[in-house]
Amino acid sequence: MSTQSAQNPPNSAVSKPLAAIYIRVSTEDQAQHGFSLKGQEETLKNYSSAMGYELFRVYRDEGKSAKDITRRPAMLELLSDAEKKCFSAIFIYKLDRFSRSLKDLILTIDKLKSWNIDFVSLQDRIETTSASGKLMFHIISAFAEFERNIIGERTSFGMERKNKEGGAVNRPPFGYKMVDKVLVKDKEKAPLVVLMFNDFLHEALSLNKLAKKYGFSVNGVKKILANRTYLGEVKFAGAINDGVHEAIINKNMFDQVQEKLQNKQS
Repeated sequence: MSTQSAQNPPNSAVSKPLAAIYIRVSTEDQAQHGFSLKGQEETLKNYSSAMGYELFRVYRDEGKSAKDITRRPAMLELLSDAEKKCFSAIFIYKLDRFSRSLKDLILTIDKLKSWNIDFVSLQDRIETTSASGKLMFHIISAFAEFERNIIGERTSFGMERKNKEGGAVNRPPFGYKMVDKVLVKDKEKAPLVVLMFNDFLHEALSLNKLAKKYGFSVNGVKKILANRTYLGEVKFAGAINDGVHEAIINKNMFDQVQEKLQNKQS
């Protein structure tokens, strides 16, 4: 079927909102519970029609597990078309047909809400076409926000812990490369860092001339000269700790460079 506008399908005597139907059954489901794609499809077609929707398309994932959304091609197509607003609502037979991962379910339904796509689960009596259904959607969205915040806190905690243990948490700076998640000296670039520090400290070169000599912007040179990573340290959220990587610049030279930088800026 060709893609039509969800709000105003062409060549239609009566303008009806468009609905997508998603059905999934795994081999295990079919054997144990007698679920069938055909049965789900007929029931959802009748139900969506009774609610005043015109069918846009049926998306089928046969013999697919519900554990991972990214491994279900029809589901990926469904979400892609939802983002494009090809239809106004998604009808499913039961929530576990959509996903058995609570996190995936919450975050996916929250995406649909942001795209203004209604969501109807027949067996679970969840729908967003009524006031009570919209309330359920808001509750699910609140859980989605909570889940995102938890993920953010875990990420921040993990990075902070890695920093305290001396691990790098950002992209490797010039002069280093990342090997097995550990900073190691780049044999070709690390000597250039030493030369840059030495030139700035002992040669009569302006920051502009130093930048041109090494192929950086002036701000790029400033960032290199002020980067404590070259001392063998790591920094995250204002906290500085000893790193597990090898230093490129000794502390005496680094401190002298910082003093000269400060004098140039004052």
